[in-house]
Amino acid sequence: QVQLVESGGGSVQAGGSLRLSCAISGSLVSMGTVGWYYRPPGKEREVVAEISDNGRTTYGVSVEGRFSISRDNAKNTVVLGMHNLKSEDTAVYYCRQRIANDINWGQGIQVTVSA
Repeated sequence: QVQLVESGGGSVQAGGSLRLSCAISGSLVSMGTVGWYYRPPGKEREVVAEISDNGRTTYGVSVEGRFSISRDNAKNTVVLGMHNLKSEDTAVYYCRQRIANDINWGQGIQVTVSA
């Protein structure tokens, strides 16, 4: 009964920053690999950033150097810091957890960046 609750997001102007949080509850073990994915209008979901239970991080090419993913194990929370936002970043962002072959998704949260 894993639940992923996303918070943050909203509307900002280009060059601004946002902080997305994904709080995970219901896991009996570690958080596993947790990532943020985004879905621009008319497109499929794409990976933005992921962080493993061991702290290993990966980033999509389009956000490398602008976004930062981190964990707070005490709070079972994964945070995506978003900086120097561009209009192209406008999308619905989803938190995803993977433990072995089990996948859980959050409901998605809107990020809008105006030029």
